[in-house]
Amino acid sequence: MATNAATQGTVFALRRQIAKIEGRLAERLEERSGEAAAESDIVLRQHGIAVPAGGLLPTGVEDLDRALGGGLPKAALTEIHGTQTRDAGAAAGFALALVSMALKQRADRAPLLWIGTAEIFREAALPYAAGLQARFGIAPEDMLLSEAPKLADALWIAEEAARLTTLSAVLLELRGNPQALDLTATRRLHRRAQAGGRPVFLLRQSAHAEPTAAPVRLIVSPAPAGLRQTAGGALARSIGPPGFSVTIGKSRTALPGQFIAEWNFDARSLQQRRPDRPSAENPLAVVSLSQRREGHAAAAGTVVALQPAGDDAAARHQPPREQYATHRRAGRAG
Repeated sequence: MATNAATQGTVFALRRQIAKIEGRLAERLEERSGEAAAESDIVLRQHGIAVPAGGLLPTGVEDLDRALGGGLPKAALTEIHGTQTRDAGAAAGFALALVSMALKQRADRAPLLWIGTAEIFREAALPYAAGLQARFGIAPEDMLLSEAPKLADALWIAEEAARLTTLSAVLLELRGNPQALDLTATRRLHRRAQAGGRPVFLLRQSAHAEPTAAPVRLIVSPAPAGLRQTAGGALARSIGPPGFSVTIGKSRTALPGQFIAEWNFDARSLQQRRPDRPSAENPLAVVSLSQRREGHAAAAGTVVALQPAGDDAAARHQPPREQYATHRRAGRAG
């Protein structure tokens, strides 16, 4: 009996290590017995990497897909992080690019469900329907928007929607690192996504990484736009498609990497920016010079705020006395 117990413990330890390597939950391996049950959610292996039964969604960024083992798992929870509030637009744009490619692969017109709390929509604003259709090919009739008053309501809606076959994808947008979004909550979302056979994207704004059940976590920030490419080469002084800086924070392969992706809204696909495609550089001044001084700003280290000004300069730039509201009130009072 002692030998059997020791053997069983060794088997469980090996299964737990396999689960960590393949990005699956160890609890699933321990709950089932037999090699067939342990491999029931794997259909093939690519370069020694297990591929989920729901298939993969290639991003179109070759090096990123290679590091992810072929792409993002379709029937799974995927995290997309914006570490700062100013990265909210880039993170949301990258998530919408993935949703757009997932919609393009479907034969039916199953809609997208976008879920968010009132807090996140006040901070990052509501989706603009005309822009989504023009830039991502997501028509207004192909998207449902749900604004939840509380985080618990948003999580409940996402869990119930993840298993609905009438939806193509679920996008849950949250802010920060709320305590309710723990390992148990993300595990439920991941299980529902696996059962429903469709992707669930967890879009997290101004958040740092923490343990979750999502097999993949991508950290997204804006990248400078590249030059517009034409048949004759790069067009000087032009602005190309929007760029995203994508860093792998977590994946089934455990391979790190940082990549620059560009969104082609005509083809509705992402592509990788190569080193031979420099960022757009505009030599022209974006903002005109001030009318109150000549030339550019003083060199660094010069204290310009405390430089004495002549009487003529002060008189030339001093507004008339009647422009001050306090002076007008004083005049009327007198």
